[in-house]
Amino acid sequence: MGKTRYVLDGIVPILQTPFGEDGRVDPLSLHRLVDHVIQAGAVGVIYPAVASEVHKLTPAERQDTVEVVLDHVRGRVPVIVGVSTGSAEESLTLARHAQARRATGILAQAPEAMGTDSGQLRAYFRTLARGVDLPLMIQDLDWRGGGMDLALICELFEELPTFRGIKVETAPAGPKYSRILAATGGRLHVSGGWAVTQMLDGLERGVHALMPEGSMVAIYRAIMARHRAGDREGARHLFERLLPILAFANQHIDISIQFFKRVLVAKGVFRTHAVREPILRFDDVQQRIATSLVGRVLELERSLG
Repeated sequence: MGKTRYVLDGIVPILQTPFGEDGRVDPLSLHRLVDHVIQAGAVGVIYPAVASEVHKLTPAERQDTVEVVLDHVRGRVPVIVGVSTGSAEESLTLARHAQARRATGILAQAPEAMGTDSGQLRAYFRTLARGVDLPLMIQDLDWRGGGMDLALICELFEELPTFRGIKVETAPAGPKYSRILAATGGRLHVSGGWAVTQMLDGLERGVHALMPEGSMVAIYRAIMARHRAGDREGARHLFERLLPILAFANQHIDISIQFFKRVLVAKGVFRTHAVREPILRFDDVQQRIATSLVGRVLELERSLG
């Protein structure tokens, strides 16, 4: 198959889902977040995904918020819609909705119950790839292990015309970036997300995009820009200023979600930092640390001009 690489190079943030104090989705805050990340230099957006508290949204809320995002982006950047669910049929329904609303692509993680069963994984991704015409990005998420088998990734890449990208979030991620790039001859778009604490490692290995949360796009973008311009020392210096923030936020996904919502409130993007249960709540010590680190994020962004 004569595939060429899908071009989406840069920072592609996951949009968080804003909630009011009443627990309902806050569309106006979501509008402000879309504008904020685009102004900060995002080359695309993804919604909804893990950082969006996607598993706490009802099916109707997922479709409604996707429409809010697509209507407000208005074609300014590509929008990749997350369609991961517990079954291929549910995911296909969301994918068809995304296609009908003119999304740019879909992001899908196979149901957790499938584990590493190649037969089930193959069937799931075939269903999506053959059910819609949108480019498919596979989310290879495994908090504690190596994720999908490399041979299966290569097989699906050669078989499915719409499979164009993979978001690698495995433990560790770096060597897998390299293996996928080598095995596909650089034709499969490779990005990283949760491994943003190893951002420089990913850039050294040639990842095409980074897909972190949406509150610090300007900082991520500045690091990537310096690295790609050949200023590795400048990229390292800026990343080291960011690292204490990431070390706190990325200790657990629940900590990450709560912390970065506080950053967005401090910026005036979100009205509240409300989250949905169940979630691992901050204790008093974490509250104090988070408040201090939010200030460091704002200071770091100001230093970028």
